[in-house]
Amino acid sequence: MKKWNRWQDYVAVVAGLYAALSTMWTTQQASSMVMMIGCGVLLIAAGVWNLMSPGTPVAEWVQMVLGALLFISPWLAGYSGHMGAAWTSWIAGAVALIAGVLAVQPSMREHTVGHDKGLPAH
Repeated sequence: MKKWNRWQDYVAVVAGLYAALSTMWTTQQASSMVMMIGCGVLLIAAGVWNLMSPGTPVAEWVQMVLGALLFISPWLAGYSGHMGAAWTSWIAGAVALIAGVLAVQPSMREHTVGHDKGLPAH
C-alpha cells in the first residue's frame, strides 16, 4: 500500500478539520468547543499518521475511537441541545468512524503481508 494514497484517511482528515473549524460558525459552549477542537485536531493527526504509514492497524483503531468519541461528545459534554454543534459532532464523528471501519481491514491485510516478508518458507 502506497503512502498518501488512501481516501479513507483523507476523509478522516477533512472530518476532523470540519469539526475543529466549525466552532467558528456554530453556537458553542465551553465544553462543545473543547470537544470539537480537541477531537478534530486529533482526527487530523490520526489521519495524517495513517496516510504516512499505511498498514498500521493501530492508527485505524485510534481514528475509529476518536470518531466514536466525537459522535458521543454532545451527550458526554452536555451540548446536545446546541443543534449546530451537536449535529456537526454527530455527522463528523460518524463519517470518521465509518472511514476507519472501511480502512481497518485493508490496513490489517497490509500489516500481515508486510510482516510475512522475509520469513523463511515452510
